Amino acid sequence: MNKKSQGWFATLFSWGQRRQTREAEKLYAAAIEVARRPIFYEQFGVQDSVDGRFDSLSLVVILIMRKLKNCGADGKEISQQLFDSMFADMDLSLREMGAGDIGVSKRVRTMAEAFLGRLEAYVTALDHNDRTALVAALRRNLFRDNADADPLGDGAVDYVFALASEITNLDPDDLLLGNLNLS
Repeated sequence: MNKKSQGWFATLFSWGQRRQTREAEKLYAAAIEVARRPIFYEQFGVQDSVDGRFDSLSLVVILIMRKLKNCGADGKEISQQLFDSMFADMDLSLREMGAGDIGVSKRVRTMAEAFLGRLEAYVTALDHNDRTALVAALRRNLFRDNADADPLGDGAVDYVFALASEITNLDPDDLLLGNLNLS
């Protein structure tokens, strides 16, 4: 195979990956919008801070990834691209806040590890319809900076279950196109 045809094949095969990256970036932008809903901060008491916003965004991205894992190979690929988009944005945001190269890589690694822990806790609780486990996970993560938060009493647990259900019921083909059509 000559170099010209290798380039053509590489372009052909990378097209699908670029398309999936576009869809993942659309989903990430939609996740940011959901995570910025005032209900998280005004009603539930999530702290409007870097950590609070990270936890709110993590929750929403996790709910989307949970649905994508059931959307075949394309869903799994887009899920990985969604994760990559989120942490590329975290890297950029930390740099914009003035963190240096070494500090950024350490902090992003710590954030990714924290995200994966949240992923396991939230998905397990939701998959088993375990309200007690979800309350514990939300207290540890989403409400870690608010000792007065009551995820059960203020409706946060019901909201998370309802949001998870709404995302679970989305049309898989729409989601694979990067459309997060939530009410």
